[in-house]
Amino acid sequence: MKKLVLIRHAKAEKETSGKDFDRPLKYTGIQDATFMAERLKEQLFIPQLIITSPALRTKTTAEIFADQFSLPEPEANNAIYEASMQTWLRTINQLPNDKDFIAIVGHNPGVSQILYYLTGDAREVHTCAVAIIDFEADDWAEVSSDSGQVAYFSSPKE
Repeated sequence: MKKLVLIRHAKAEKETSGKDFDRPLKYTGIQDATFMAERLKEQLFIPQLIITSPALRTKTTAEIFADQFSLPEPEANNAIYEASMQTWLRTINQLPNDKDFIAIVGHNPGVSQILYYLTGDAREVHTCAVAIIDFEADDWAEVSSDSGQVAYFSSPKE
């Protein structure tokens, strides 16, 4: 059985003098990411690996979760930044099979779209929302449309 944690990055600054890719988290975003990581840790929802978009806001969110979980540095995957639903699925299908519980930190609308595609569950995915999806699969390559079930969903707003 495989478990996937989808995490939308925490709240980021809207206006920066740089590119969208380089937008940092707001102070409230840092607080929300810490809060959500602690919430998951309290419930023993600790993934074995965290993969993240390389954008600053997702990378920082992923690092906060990794720190709270005492995990190694998150692995950056360039495909996750501005990923289409097909790219999300390809990324998930290529996850390492020696890991059964993996977190991916990404952006909307991609997080919402892949959550719906994998589970048929349409949710409003606020910043720093977390969805844990269970799959009756032994191989990440088996994950496809409507093959998962939302086992847990939460956001700082809840």
